[in-house]
Amino acid sequence: MTETQLPLGGITVIDFGQIYQGAYASVLMAKAGANVIKVEPPHGEPLRQRVPPGKTSTLSFAMMNCNKRGITLNLKNERGRQILFDLVAKADVLVENFGPGAMDNLGVGWDVLRHKNPRLIYASATGYGISGPNADNLAMDLTVQAASGVMSVTGEAGGQPMRVGVTMADIAGGTHLYAGIMTALYERDRTGHGRLVEIAMQEAVYFTLAGPLDIYHRTGKLPPRTGNVGGNTIVPYGVYPVKDGFVAIHTGTEQHWRNILVAAGRQELLDDPRLATMHDRGRHKDMVNDIVLTWTQSVTKAEVAAAARKHRIPVAPVRDVSEVMVDEHMHARGMLEWVEHPELGRVVMPTTPLRLHGAAVATFAPSPRLGEHNEEVLFEMLGLSAAEVAGLKREGVL
Repeated sequence: MTETQLPLGGITVIDFGQIYQGAYASVLMAKAGANVIKVEPPHGEPLRQRVPPGKTSTLSFAMMNCNKRGITLNLKNERGRQILFDLVAKADVLVENFGPGAMDNLGVGWDVLRHKNPRLIYASATGYGISGPNADNLAMDLTVQAASGVMSVTGEAGGQPMRVGVTMADIAGGTHLYAGIMTALYERDRTGHGRLVEIAMQEAVYFTLAGPLDIYHRTGKLPPRTGNVGGNTIVPYGVYPVKDGFVAIHTGTEQHWRNILVAAGRQELLDDPRLATMHDRGRHKDMVNDIVLTWTQSVTKAEVAAAARKHRIPVAPVRDVSEVMVDEHMHARGMLEWVEHPELGRVVMPTTPLRLHGAAVATFAPSPRLGEHNEEVLFEMLGLSAAEVAGLKREGVL
C-alpha cells in the first residue's frame, strides 16, 4: 500500500505541535497517511525535555509523534526562517500550538506565510484564542479545566473542585484542530485558497458542559459537585463497589432499571410504585442505592459484566491503565497493537480512533529522534546535500 493510497496521502504537514494539543491533531493526520514533518528547536520541544536522562523518548511522546519524521530548525536564525519559508512553499498544512503571537514575533506567522503559499492551511491552537481580553493568559490543560467550568462540577459533594484525571482539554483542542484542518482542506478544493484555522481549548470543551448548563438553565441553581453519584434525574447512576473493585452503572431508561432488578433477582420490586419512574426513584434514592449495593457487593466485576450483557444494562467495570492497554476488544478492533519501539522495547501503541472503512491505515513507525530526518527531509524537499545540512548544523541553524 503506497502513501498516496492512504486517505491523506499526498498531504504535507509542517508540524510545530508540542506536548499534546497540536501533536494530537498532527498524529491523526500522520496515521491517515499525511507526510508529517515534526519541527523542533535544536534543544527539542517541551515534551521531549521530560524524558529521563539518557533517553530520547517516553511512551506519551511516542504516542503523540509516531509516523512522523523529525527535523530541527532554529527560527531565531535568519537562515532557519528562510528554510521554513521554503518548506512552507511546498506544504499543505502548518500546525502550531504556541502562545498567541509567538510565531508572529519570530517573523513566521500567518500574515507572512500566507504570502509564501496562498494555499497553506495555517492551524493554530491556543488556550483562549488569538483574540479577546484573555488571549494572552498563559494556558495549560489544568488552567483551562478551571477557567472553562469543568472543575466546578468535578469533585466530591462538599469538597473542593477537582481536575479531571486526564488531559481532556488538550485532547479536545487537538481533536477540534484536526476537524478544522479537514474542513479547510475541503474548502480549499473548491476555492484554491488556504485559510487560518484557530481553536481555543476553552471553547473546545464548552460543549462538555451541556448537562450542567441545562441544570442551571432549568433551576437557576449552580449544579453541585456530586462525586461519582448523579443527581435526581437519573437513578441509579454512579460507581458501586463489587467484590474485586468497582463498577459504573447508568440507567438511562426505565427498561434499564427493570433489567437491573431482574439481574439482581429482585423481580418483586418491578411493580413497586415507589420505583416506577425516574422521578419516583429520585425521591427514594437511598432505597434504590441500597438495592443496587446489595447486588453489586455480592458479585465480581466479571459477573456484573456478564449480567450487563445478558440483561442489556449500561454497566462497565472500573479498570486501571494496566487493564485497558491489554483490552481484548480494542486489540481485536485494531485500535491497540503491540509494537517494537527501538528505545522503549515491546509496548502497546494506539493506531487511530478514526475509522474509514475500506481505507488503509498507515503502518506503525516510531517517533523520531531529535533531528533524525534533517538530512532526508531537507534533501527530499529542498535538494540540500549532506554537506550543506552538516554545515547548517555547525552554524546553529538546525
